[in-house]
Amino acid sequence: MSMFGGGFGGPGAGGGGHGIAGAGPKGEANSGMPFAGIPPELTAGVKRLEDNEPEHPRPTESFSQQPPRVSRLTMLSLISRHRIAFTWVVVLVVLETLLLQSGPYLVQVGIDYGMLPRDPFVLLLASAGFVVSVLAGWLVSNARIRHSGRLAADAMRDLRVRIFAHLQRLSMDYYTDEKVGVILTRMTSDVEALQQLFQEGLAQFAVQALTMVVVTIVLFTYNVSLAEITLLLVVPLLALASVWFRRASDFGYRRQRDSIAAMFSDLSESLQGTRVVTAYNRQERNVVNHRVFVGKYRDANDFTGHIAAIYGPATSVIGMLGMAALLLIGGRMVLNGQLSIGELTAFVLYLNAFFAPVQQLVQLYTNYQQGQAAVVKLRELLAVKPTVAERADAVDLPPVQGAITFDRVTFGYDRRRPVLRDVTLHIDPGETVACVGSTGAGKSTLAKLVTRLHDPDAGRILIDGHDLRDLTLASLRRQIGVVPQEPFMFVGTLRDNIAFARPDATDDEIWSAVDAVGLRELVERTSLGLDAPLHERGQSVSSGQRQLLALARAFLAQPRIVVLDEATSNLDLRSELQVEQALDRLLEGRTALLIAHRLSTAMRADRVIVVDESGIAETGSHEELLAAQGRYATMFATWTAHT
Repeated sequence: MSMFGGGFGGPGAGGGGHGIAGAGPKGEANSGMPFAGIPPELTAGVKRLEDNEPEHPRPTESFSQQPPRVSRLTMLSLISRHRIAFTWVVVLVVLETLLLQSGPYLVQVGIDYGMLPRDPFVLLLASAGFVVSVLAGWLVSNARIRHSGRLAADAMRDLRVRIFAHLQRLSMDYYTDEKVGVILTRMTSDVEALQQLFQEGLAQFAVQALTMVVVTIVLFTYNVSLAEITLLLVVPLLALASVWFRRASDFGYRRQRDSIAAMFSDLSESLQGTRVVTAYNRQERNVVNHRVFVGKYRDANDFTGHIAAIYGPATSVIGMLGMAALLLIGGRMVLNGQLSIGELTAFVLYLNAFFAPVQQLVQLYTNYQQGQAAVVKLRELLAVKPTVAERADAVDLPPVQGAITFDRVTFGYDRRRPVLRDVTLHIDPGETVACVGSTGAGKSTLAKLVTRLHDPDAGRILIDGHDLRDLTLASLRRQIGVVPQEPFMFVGTLRDNIAFARPDATDDEIWSAVDAVGLRELVERTSLGLDAPLHERGQSVSSGQRQLLALARAFLAQPRIVVLDEATSNLDLRSELQVEQALDRLLEGRTALLIAHRLSTAMRADRVIVVDESGIAETGSHEELLAAQGRYATMFATWTAHT
């Protein structure tokens, strides 16, 4: 019976327990020994690394149960919060564009005033100016990329924190209705699409668009009639193609975001259920099923690639036709003396500079549409309102005695089919009440309502006379300890998980909680003690050990009210006895609501209530309900016959 290796319940402990990494001599080599300090010969190198570490200022987003008043999520709103960096990017974009377009003018000067008059000095100046403009353009471009990258990183950092804080604020029904994979897609793929756009796409988009404006002005400066003829042949065709591409790509990229969310959702579900998949030999069928989601994502990519394949070559053809018209018309003007060779050369180069951004804009607009589709999805997420909302005038719950009152409470996850109907119940301070009944009768719903994971559709729930809806959520949950049927353990150490509700707890306080639930001997069997790491979801320990850790967590939080949702239903008899001994210590002097699957737990309660489809069918002590020969007595007789 080794700690975190086999579990104290043996094979029947539910979950087995494979051993915390490092929980013995053989595991220490894999998980690493306790930190022993930096070797002296490495100290100088570590100091240099620390000195070069970038500073990460506190994000502007912070958590509050009250949704912050922020502007509607748009690309501009994300950028405008970093005005200084944005201003620098704008200035550098303008400089980069002007420097890029100085080349054709210098070519014209070199031809008309250097080559034709055979003036080597002017030719040398034009060539030197060309080199200087190229070098200056490189420096400005380098600075623009660095500033736009920093702007993108800062904006996405704030956006990720904003989304995460919003997800923490949402109520349980959102997570019941929404798939995990879809939520992960919002935080990963969608934000990454925006980061890619912000890092380079928007700045390049601005450079290319500004290039077209600058070139248009320059063309009209050189020759108004030639510019009018050329652009009138080209711009209407480009505009029609662009309008079609915009509408088609809007649809295509939204479809792409939906399909990738579905694909991630299926992946997440398959990974979370990998034990069931393996047990029922569903691997091949799951691969076939996942192929459908991957195929839909591929089809969405095929669609967007198809429209880009039409638009890109079409703009190239339009550009080449415009260039041919320019050579024909401009060449006749040179022959007639209306235009110099240098001006025609510059005109051709500028017109080529006008069409080159069109090709760039095809790809950039693709990135823009992906980012815009991501903004739409993120905007929809941020628009979701928590159904259990904290009122603006909510007050803190003062230290409570622990009286709980259900005042004619009606609630249903689907309002058309209530789970609880007109339930009235009072629990005295310090009283332990066990709730029993058939599956689906609403036992766990009572627990969720007390902790205000949901609000009743009708009626009130009060603690010491305070309506839960009038209280701040933090002050309410600070005084309620919850031990669910499947306690969740986070990746980290034993200390992190036990002190989850009180991160500032001292080691003495943590050890007191460990002693209270009878875990000391088992914890001390690991060389790392409280620093022994837990795997994801606590899979390295047995169900009984996870339950004891959850009880230690609740004990350390020192709540006035304890809610246990079938805390022993998945345990073998030996583990159940040890957990129930820990429960006796946890519940001492506290108000408790026990959702009991096994009647051995209910027998320990001061009072038992029997819940059925009509509400509370019976109430009384264990002995009173047995004497009444009602539903509880029938349940108890059935239970004892099978144990």
